[in-house]
Amino acid sequence: MSRVALVTGGTRGIGGAISKALHAAGYKVAATYGGNVEAAEKFHAETGIATFQWDVGDYDACVAGAAKVEAELGPVDILVANAGITRDGLFHKMTKEQWSQVIRINLDGLFNITRPLIEGMRNRNFGRIIVISSINGHKGQFGQVNYSAAKAGDIGFVKALAQESASKGITVNAITPGYIATEMVQAIPEDVLKAKILPHIPVGRLGQPEEIARTVQFLASDEAAFITGSTLAINGGQYMF
Repeated sequence: MSRVALVTGGTRGIGGAISKALHAAGYKVAATYGGNVEAAEKFHAETGIATFQWDVGDYDACVAGAAKVEAELGPVDILVANAGITRDGLFHKMTKEQWSQVIRINLDGLFNITRPLIEGMRNRNFGRIIVISSINGHKGQFGQVNYSAAKAGDIGFVKALAQESASKGITVNAITPGYIATEMVQAIPEDVLKAKILPHIPVGRLGQPEEIARTVQFLASDEAAFITGSTLAINGGQYMF
């Protein structure tokens, strides 16, 4: 029987590429989305991948959503926590709402979706938890104190949970993408991209969502069983640590 993979924020951008890669590798995939129904319906029609709508910032919704996925597809053995938002602004002008929205989705959301699934993984002595953090969780970013704080928190979550879960056959790892050619990044004016972003990326280009997806595919596999508590930077050399 194929293992079940749940990908939050899994119908667009990096998440969409991850869902497709896992589906192609033979997993039964559940791709969640928050609000863009049209994009989710298009994604399902094009790929045949099951989609589920709920707010990852809502714990009760995650509990109910995870139960629905498992009832329809089977126990979730692979979790890819990818859902995230930005609400950028300089900290001295940042509103409490801007701060709270980002922490709620990007950090609280990680707890909300992992907690309902971790006990089943422990009982089955197998699990793969893969968290999509960000380069900005390492280096920080001007105008993104909220986002950088949440993404750094994701990395701490991974390191601690990896230690707790290793004896149960569960690996927990993070991927920290740099600038990836998603709709959001491609919306940046070309002159800004060429003058202020690409010169800081040693390989001289944006990353592709599929490059993140292939890494997730490997981390989800049996072959990656000795990798846990790790943070894999995929940023073209933009930030090395």
